[in-house]
Amino acid sequence: MSRAKGPAVGIDLGTTYSCVGLCQHGKVEIIANDQGNRTTPSYVAFTDTARLVGDPAKSQAALNPQNTVFDAKRLIGRMFEDPVVQLDMRHWPFQVVSDNGTVKVRVSFKGKEKAFYPQEISAIVLTKMKQTAEAYLGCPVTQAVITVPAYFNDSQRRATIDAGTIAGLHVLKILNEPTAAAIAYGLESSGPGEGKRDILIFDLGGGTFDVSILQVDDGIFEVKATAGDTHLGGEDFDNRLVDHLAREFRRKHKEDLSQDKKAMQRLRAACERAKRTLSSGTMAGISIDSLYKGVDFHTTVTRARFEDLCADLFQATLKPLGKALQDANMRQGQIHDIVLVGGSTRIPKVQMLLREFFNGRELSKNINPDEAVAYGAAVQAAILTGNRSQGPQNMLLLDVTPLSLGIDTVGGVMATVVKRNSPVPTKETMVFTTAEDDQDTVVFEVYEGERPMCKNNHLLGTFLLSGLPPALRGEPVLEVSFSIDANNVLTVSARDKDTGNTSQLTITETRGRLDREEVERMVREAEECRAQDVAQQEKIEAMNSLESCTLHLKRAAEGGQALDVRAKKRVLEMCQETTSWLEGNPLAEKEEYEARRRELEDAWDSVFSNPSQGRGAEGEARDEAEEAAGAQQGEEVG
Repeated sequence: MSRAKGPAVGIDLGTTYSCVGLCQHGKVEIIANDQGNRTTPSYVAFTDTARLVGDPAKSQAALNPQNTVFDAKRLIGRMFEDPVVQLDMRHWPFQVVSDNGTVKVRVSFKGKEKAFYPQEISAIVLTKMKQTAEAYLGCPVTQAVITVPAYFNDSQRRATIDAGTIAGLHVLKILNEPTAAAIAYGLESSGPGEGKRDILIFDLGGGTFDVSILQVDDGIFEVKATAGDTHLGGEDFDNRLVDHLAREFRRKHKEDLSQDKKAMQRLRAACERAKRTLSSGTMAGISIDSLYKGVDFHTTVTRARFEDLCADLFQATLKPLGKALQDANMRQGQIHDIVLVGGSTRIPKVQMLLREFFNGRELSKNINPDEAVAYGAAVQAAILTGNRSQGPQNMLLLDVTPLSLGIDTVGGVMATVVKRNSPVPTKETMVFTTAEDDQDTVVFEVYEGERPMCKNNHLLGTFLLSGLPPALRGEPVLEVSFSIDANNVLTVSARDKDTGNTSQLTITETRGRLDREEVERMVREAEECRAQDVAQQEKIEAMNSLESCTLHLKRAAEGGQALDVRAKKRVLEMCQETTSWLEGNPLAEKEEYEARRRELEDAWDSVFSNPSQGRGAEGEARDEAEEAAGAQQGEEVG
């Protein structure tokens, strides 16, 4: 088996923030973005002129709420009628629409209405992380390990792979976030000869919650059990605070701001800041000038009030804890280390509940909760590309499947073929038969979930086994095999034991999954957008260069005491004309900006074209002006 060449990165694709890491020369580096931040907001904004990603997108969210998309991870792999989607839509300022049952986000981009799949939004964020790594390395990055919540289902995992493909990445592996965090913790905390340690990863992030129990022993990371909620995290805590303060505003000022998207986005940003403040202090002030209809809003939130508002959500984290311990056949006292991952684990009440659950045990906080997942993913990426010298020697991951998988049988009962928390990769086979005499085709419906009735579980898809010979009901022996690969992605096949007739799984309805043609189309569009982004950046650089040149040549001309009066007047007039032109042409093309700069430079050079003018002080002024213009250009572009 040949290994792919080139550097591979680990990407933590988060609900609210994303992070990228690289394992090189035996060391993991978490790579800062162009704003100098080691985590990047998972925000994408669309304007009349450009597409913004990360920090710039989040910073303008209050001014452009309808066209600023976040929380794409909460939509990816879901259908429009999903109750989770319907619930979240109440809190989002952007428009979520149905396209034949699948979810799309509708925005205005460059003056036109455009709808994007969640995979496309996630792909834009992944592209940003890819570019961040490329800027650091100075070479293209085409391979990545991408993390997902352990409790992500098959549709969500496949959709994440699609997002990576659209972003121009070969996804080496979809890695469970708690497993990635365990790698980071194991490598940072465990010394040689420590023996087996049972670690509980408590991962509460911006939008998802996972509990995983792993056994770490000399480089072998074996997942014993996993549980969680793909719809529980910091965003839900923010929503509780937003709803509370919106009610307070209505009570105090007799005005309902809930339908004003800009006001609600400003309130959301203030609530997020207050939540962070309450992790270290007992009170947070909220002050928003002219929040709605010119009314200023000033209030305070105590930690006690915040904890009361979110009490049921905090308590909801304890049920998966018990479930994971039960599935792993362990008691609280058998856990050696309780590791906190995800920004929401900084909330004091969450830590208190966790300590109480484990009878006062101390919690491990010696890894960065925001960066641990990307750290582990980077290590896994180095190993998968054959760079074992850059990662730990002989590291082995043994993961589990998060949900039970099975087939719909007579009466709508689910026959479980693969049980929850089965080790992966795995292959399980179960025998089925016909329900009618002379049945020549059997339709198998594949479900995942823990409920006994299929209608309460999640339909993954449907496949057919055709060409069965005539036989009485119940006579044919049909072997159905479920195969799960290292990415927890499922393949199903069926075989008629009597005839040997075999059918590989053909998904006729993959809910929420993009077909190959759609993915290829999105890849092409992503390439076009990348080219547009580069062109936009070059245009901005040309505009900044012209503006810098104009300002500095104007200053040089004004300060040139020995300069010919007519020449000085000519340069100053051209500078004024250029300034006016810049103000009136914000959407000009790069070539126009460059042509204007050349005209200015030619005019400036002509001032010194007369040998009798000499160089002297004015020649020095020109040199200084040109140097200043060049320096200023470098600062603005860089």
